[in-house]
Amino acid sequence: MSTTSIPSARARAKSRLSFDRFRAWLVAYATHPSARLWLVIQLAIVHAVIWTFILVNLKAAQDVHMDVAEAWGWGQKFLWGYGKHPPLSGWIAGLWFRIFPATDWATYALAMATVSVGMVICWLVALRVVDPRRAFLVVVMVALYPIFNFKGFKYNPDLLQLVTLPLVVLAYLNAFEKRSWQSGIWLGLAGALALMTKYWVLTMIGAIGLAALIHPERMKFLLSPAPWVAIATMVAAMIPHIVWLADAHFVPLTYAGDTYSIENSGQVRQLVFGYVLHNAALLALPVALAALAMALVPPWLTLLARAPLRIVTRAWARGANLGVNVSQALNVWIIQIIVAAGPPLGALAFSIYMKTDWGISLFFLVPLALVAIPTLRVQSAVLFNIVAIWLVLSVATLAASPWIAAREMAANSDNTATYGARSELARELTQAWHSRFASRWAIVAGTMESIQPLVFYSPDHPVAFIPNEAWSSGLTSLDEVKKDGFIGVFDPTDGRLPAFEKWVSEIAPNAERMVMTTRRFTHGKAGPSMTWNVYIAPPAK
Repeated sequence: MSTTSIPSARARAKSRLSFDRFRAWLVAYATHPSARLWLVIQLAIVHAVIWTFILVNLKAAQDVHMDVAEAWGWGQKFLWGYGKHPPLSGWIAGLWFRIFPATDWATYALAMATVSVGMVICWLVALRVVDPRRAFLVVVMVALYPIFNFKGFKYNPDLLQLVTLPLVVLAYLNAFEKRSWQSGIWLGLAGALALMTKYWVLTMIGAIGLAALIHPERMKFLLSPAPWVAIATMVAAMIPHIVWLADAHFVPLTYAGDTYSIENSGQVRQLVFGYVLHNAALLALPVALAALAMALVPPWLTLLARAPLRIVTRAWARGANLGVNVSQALNVWIIQIIVAAGPPLGALAFSIYMKTDWGISLFFLVPLALVAIPTLRVQSAVLFNIVAIWLVLSVATLAASPWIAAREMAANSDNTATYGARSELARELTQAWHSRFASRWAIVAGTMESIQPLVFYSPDHPVAFIPNEAWSSGLTSLDEVKKDGFIGVFDPTDGRLPAFEKWVSEIAPNAERMVMTTRRFTHGKAGPSMTWNVYIAPPAK
């Protein structure tokens, strides 16, 4: 006789009741004025913690990205600019690493803290445009957007814009609605904060300006004190940086011109096409998952069997929609269209080297722009579905991350750019300096990609000095290089080696020269071997 136990109808009904109760609780907390902010903050914290662990696993065989190491180096001195970029990313890195150690996990935690703060601000932006139910859907869609998880692993000015640009949009929507001088001050301060992150934010600021001019209610806004107070506040707040910029002979603009100007029109078109395709593919994921969450609203199984088209069409209906502020939604649509189309068209017109990373900061409004479509109807069950999808994907990625990392390393075993052992080199060079001079290693010279990780990983944290480049960070000077001595590090396969060796011969003709080889082993697997030309110049006597 079988002993298999079949759940009773009462047990099944109780389980169903518990499920419905949890779903109702989630919807209630997502929409209640006193609970919804705390729910979104909790979501952001959990997101940051899970994805920090994921990135630690995924990047176990890698050193931190050179952009992260560069930001760490900038944060050791609080300047008004760092050669290539305005100072905010360096300041935040400096504050973060006053609290946390210079370790890999702390850099990934910083990146995830940055995107999670951005998530909360995106939710606040959404509340200006749609009802709380739709706003919660927006924030979970943002959490599923790869820029806010595995693509957001490196903290740099691009990633920090996911905080400062949503702040600018939030301040603009607030100013557009209130049209007061106080709201203008907040908008001006938000704009200055964004400009202190990266000058690329001018694309978003310009889009907001155009939105204010295009919007049907533009005269109400333009005749109020808000936009003019905002402009005056932003200019006043930027004065210290503008003074630094003039003193530095506008070196960030030199950097941009030297680095991103190209003459090959075919290459420009190819880069623009890659930029558009790359960002469209990234955006497709949260949009597709949100569509899935809407499709799985009960009774989806019945509809799948009897009227499958209804699974899609039931989410759309004509008529008034009190859940959307159409006036503010129009602002969002205009801004997003401009920042989506403007940079690619500008790159084609002015022959600019278009990096895919430049799209990191420009598409956080896409989920809101779609959810704000008035004919779209969002049922309560969608919120539970989208959270379940986010949680399942995040936990599954966490569980699979060691396996993914092993597969990636096996497939790219010779990739020195990704798996080169620069952290090991940093420790060996620190020991070499101490054994010779019994003092702190103060300065490392070379190319950014070679030496920035050494700044981060060496226990002495030497300051980076990049010869033969006009955009000095200002963290040290040639006189200090001569006085304190330095270790020069260069990849012998780099075509810039002759120019660097010429510089070493002029600055430190008696420098000790050697060749060092490094290799990292991770979980018993050997990474690629790298050879380095090393130049040790002693301190001045």
